[in-house]
Amino acid sequence: MNLPISRLIPTLSTCSSFFTRRRLAHFTFFKDQPDSSYGPTKEMNLCQTIQNTIDTTLGNDHTAIVFGEDVAFGGVFRCTADLRQKYGADRVFNTPLCEQGIIGFGIGAAVAGTTAIAEIQFADYIFPAYDQIVNEAAKYRYRSQNLFNCGRLTIRAPWGAVGHGALYHSQSPEAQFMHTPGIKVVIPRGAIQAKGLLLSCIKDDNPCIFFEPKILYRSAKEDVPLKEYTIPLSKAEIISEGTDVTLVSWGTQVHVLREVAQLAAKENISCEVIDLRTIVPWDVDTICQSVSKTGRLLISHEAPITGGVGAEIAATVSRECFLNLEAPVERICGYDIHPIPHVFEPFYFPSKWRCLDAIKRMMNF
Repeated sequence: MNLPISRLIPTLSTCSSFFTRRRLAHFTFFKDQPDSSYGPTKEMNLCQTIQNTIDTTLGNDHTAIVFGEDVAFGGVFRCTADLRQKYGADRVFNTPLCEQGIIGFGIGAAVAGTTAIAEIQFADYIFPAYDQIVNEAAKYRYRSQNLFNCGRLTIRAPWGAVGHGALYHSQSPEAQFMHTPGIKVVIPRGAIQAKGLLLSCIKDDNPCIFFEPKILYRSAKEDVPLKEYTIPLSKAEIISEGTDVTLVSWGTQVHVLREVAQLAAKENISCEVIDLRTIVPWDVDTICQSVSKTGRLLISHEAPITGGVGAEIAATVSRECFLNLEAPVERICGYDIHPIPHVFEPFYFPSKWRCLDAIKRMMNF
């Protein structure tokens, strides 16, 4: 097809505008401030913070090992960069492309006394290891009546939508593990949180799954304390207090809700924003105390709505706070379709506008 130059230039401009829009994030990142008691800080993004945390662990714990697909050269996101050169091939090493083998090895290594940090390259690929996680790792202590356990196993995996990952690089499978006693599931919202929560997972006496929002790997820059510190698991954080509506989420979606709270404030609606942080076991008390105060609850997550984590939270709150509720609990989540449809990702996300509409419904109920 031959296009005159007068038509070609506007066409190129339109295409450029289209691809620029495709790269725009569906959220605004809200930077946290470090605790001054932790001492000196360094600006790091989420990826660098994960590397720093693992580096700290390998340096302080001679039993610690890191393994997974491609971790020896730094991993596909470079979260383990330079660690093999620093600690040697016997502590930082590649595995075959076999997720069930990675976790099976990790269970055995943890039982034998090592601090095992396993990487699944994408959370979407954790399912071949599902049996090892839920039938072996989660049940090891109970099955042996506490004679043995694999509590020193931590499983890391990049998680959530990134804007162009489509079906196999965008999923949020946290709900798949919520039905399994014996494991903990943690998702941070940024770099400062990630270091403290990951160190807590590594030190915890139970096997933990640590999902890392990969869209934040490069975009989430914060002043991260250099010293070792931990953040308690199973303890939600009230990021901002409010009186009219409680907003609950985790990971990337927390930043969406923080913007929603600002939009609601312009309409004189006061929102209390809570980062759940630990998905299993979750902090019932903090959520219920907040809802008892506000009388309204909105839960938002990227994963499909049916059978999601939000359903469990909604059911618990409906039972514990029934007499305090001023409106039905709202869940603004991904749709019940295969997540995430590539070109339709902007329509799949639980956007700030969908969340704001839900808040208005509750206020007008």
